[in-house]
This record gives sequence, structure tokens and C-alpha cells, in this order.
Amino acid sequence: MSDSFLDAMAAGSHARDAALRRRVDPETLIAEARRMVPPPRLRLQAFDLIAEVKRKAPSAGVLADLDDDGVARAVVQARTYAEAGAAAVSVLTEPEHFAGSMAQLRAVAEALAPLGVPVMRKDFLVTPLQVAEARVAGAGGVLLIVRMLEPEVLRAMRDLALELGMFVLIEAFDGPDLDAASALLGPTPAPGQLLGLNTRDLRTLEVDSTRLARLSGAFPERVSRVAESGLSLPSDAARVSSQGYRLALVGSALMRAGDPATLIAEMLRAGRSACG
Repeated sequence: MSDSFLDAMAAGSHARDAALRRRVDPETLIAEARRMVPPPRLRLQAFDLIAEVKRKAPSAGVLADLDDDGVARAVVQARTYAEAGAAAVSVLTEPEHFAGSMAQLRAVAEALAPLGVPVMRKDFLVTPLQVAEARVAGAGGVLLIVRMLEPEVLRAMRDLALELGMFVLIEAFDGPDLDAASALLGPTPAPGQLLGLNTRDLRTLEVDSTRLARLSGAFPERVSRVAESGLSLPSDAARVSSQGYRLALVGSALMRAGDPATLIAEMLRAGRSACG
């Protein structure tokens, strides 16, 4: 796989955006998002986890039963994550390659709202309207992938998310992506913005764990760094924490774990102990 994978994901996302525009009036949806009560805030400690709910992935295969719509399992999994101490829960909504849905996002957001834990829509978003769609569904955060978006579109999506009280995880894959993210963030990043480095090689689907250490110095100052992909053990949390990352996005390992609550607790303990 290569960036053609992201191209394919973008094409599918544009098709879903077009379908959304046929169902709703864009201005009405954005206005509805602006009227909503702000979502739960992302509250961070010295080291935290964004724990992910996903049913399958090209890199991991099937992670959960695909015989139903996945809503009930997503809620149970997400509540386990939140009660174990995850700072936020990520829900995959891409339907074709990840078997996600907006229904899963809505159900998880509703379930976690009383716990004060924000839910992030993780998808290959391409328009500001999809940010508004996420907020109306209850999301308190969104993932935005630098290399998929023109700078002005990325900025518009980021700005709308922040206006709606959401946090934004800006995702980079390499040094040029980090440079582009730095230009977006500016010298004094506004609150609510995270910058993640994904270590997965989109050509081979292998994880390059050395990328986190190699590019740790390329991050702008005063922004919370997120380590993404391939993290599955408490020792992984300790390693990335010692490299200056203040959050880890963990998905497949938690979906496969027999006791995800214990794994979360152990990763948090290891990461916080290793903080510099």
C-alpha cells in the first residue's frame, strides 16, 4: 500500500460527504452543531491514552464480530476504556475497510457523556461539513490527516472543530507532514490541538517504531505529542513517554486484549512513571 490507500480513503470520504449533502442542508447541519451544548473537555495528565474502538483494519484484520452493526459491542468496549482511565475514546466510522459507522459513534458518545469522557471521530475526513456531522453525533474530537488535505481545507476543518468546542488530533506520517502541521499550529498553538505521529508504513503496513524517536525533535513546542500505531505493551507506553510523547493512541491491542481495563491501567502507570 502507498499513498494510493489514502487516495482511496479520500475518494470514499468524498462520496460519503456527497451523500450527506443530499440528505441534509449543509448550512442547517452546521448551525445545529453550533447550537449544541459543548462536549466533554479533554483533560490531560502527565501521560494519557486515547483508546480506540474498531471492528477491523487493513493492518490487523477482523477485531470484533461483524455479524451485527457493532453498536452494542462498541458501547461496552468504550465504557470499559473510559472507566479504566482513558482520557478519550476514538471510534472508527469508516465503513468499508474498518466496518465503522456513525451509529457506533452516536451510541458511544451518548454512553460516555455522563462520565465526562470525550469521544473522537476517527475517519478520513475531507470537508468541514463532516466535522459538523461528527459534533451533531456527539463527538468531542476529530482526527485530521495532514497529507490528505490542502492547507486551506485543513485550516477550515480545524477552525470549525475548535469553534464547536472539540479537540483536534492532527496526524502526521513524516517530517514534511510535521512541518505542515507546525505551520498550521503557529508559534502559540491554541488549546485543544494535539499533534500525532503515525508510525505505520502505508506501503507495507509494518510499524516503524524508530520513527517516534527519530522525529521527536521535529515537533513544534507547546503542543501535546501523540504516538500512534503499534503500541501494545506497558513498555511501549514507557518508551514513548520517555521520548516526550504525552499521549498514545492504542486500538488493536485493546480490541484483542482479554482484559483491556488492566492493559490500560498498566500502560498509564508505565507511561506516567517514565515521564521526563
